[in-house]
Amino acid sequence: MMGEVVVLGWLALELTDSPLLVGVAMGMRMLPLFFVGAPAGALADRVPRRRLLLVSGAGQAITASILGALTLLGLVRLEHLLLLTLVAGVLRGLEHAARQSYTHDVVGPSALLSGFAVLGVAMRIGWLLGSLGVGAVIAHLGAGVAYLAVALGFLGGGLALLPASTPPRQPAAPGGSLWKGALDFLVVVRRERTLLMLMVLTAGAEILGFAHQALLPSLARDVLHTGPEGLGALNAARAVGGIVGLAAASAGGAAQGGALFLAVLGSFGGSLIVLGVSPYVVGFAGVVVVLVVVNAAGALADLLAQSLLQLSVPGHLRGRAGGAWVVAIGLAPLGQLQIGALASLFGVSVALGASGLALAMLAGTTALLSPRLRRV
Repeated sequence: MMGEVVVLGWLALELTDSPLLVGVAMGMRMLPLFFVGAPAGALADRVPRRRLLLVSGAGQAITASILGALTLLGLVRLEHLLLLTLVAGVLRGLEHAARQSYTHDVVGPSALLSGFAVLGVAMRIGWLLGSLGVGAVIAHLGAGVAYLAVALGFLGGGLALLPASTPPRQPAAPGGSLWKGALDFLVVVRRERTLLMLMVLTAGAEILGFAHQALLPSLARDVLHTGPEGLGALNAARAVGGIVGLAAASAGGAAQGGALFLAVLGSFGGSLIVLGVSPYVVGFAGVVVVLVVVNAAGALADLLAQSLLQLSVPGHLRGRAGGAWVVAIGLAPLGQLQIGALASLFGVSVALGASGLALAMLAGTTALLSPRLRRV
């Protein structure tokens, strides 16, 4: 997944030379999640989740292979990049919803936070290797070969699940269509204010916090004056930060509490403000260190959001709780578009600082106005 982020951002910048259109391309990865999250969650409550993970991995391998072939043949255009990235995003929505509920099936509720932490560390090790490896492949062999390498990664991830077991789980409520299952969950979201607030905060973190990845190509090339290997190093710093944050949470037994979630969101926003000014103060090495801190906070926020959402619903709705998280992060294109537009108008530093300030204000305002969430 991180290899795809690196090659997508770099190829979009090469094709358009526009931070705004890089944000659009990044947005295509996430746009489908908002629309497919609820039905994907309902599907994950009805069919074997392991099967969904296998199918989604193979499908993403196919879309990456097509993009690689088009690029190697010199035929790739922005519309190809956007369309195939959009299709891959639909498959990713299925994967995300199934993965969260499958994790609950494997480890159970008492070990859910640790389970998500271990899974997150493993993913970010892959992100680290993908960031550095794909950045080097782009520099030496080009974006087409890099997309083929990404395709092999998706295919390998899917095939790794072939020997995995299918743990017993609470059966889904009988009757009704897949669409009705999705609508039923929307009713639950509307009735449970805590669940709705968790979704809003998760969406806020995605729109205002994680959107900073859309600026990394411009930060690498136009501000820090490095090539694709520099971009790979910046994305690797994101992976290292995630590992640090999740390892700290696992070792320290971080409380699964709303108050902690809000504090971490505030720290996430504050670190983005620091990231905005760091290129002019500490240089490339300092930016790498700040990115580690930013993404340590982001990974911990993501961990808490996923575990709180899973634990806030009954067993037969866990797939749809994963779908709720998918819907929330599916609003990421709004963040990628706004941060890309801000960077085009005012520069990368202003865009990062404004997004970080808005996220810190969201966390602080919620802490003041929602004491019920602080006690979750």
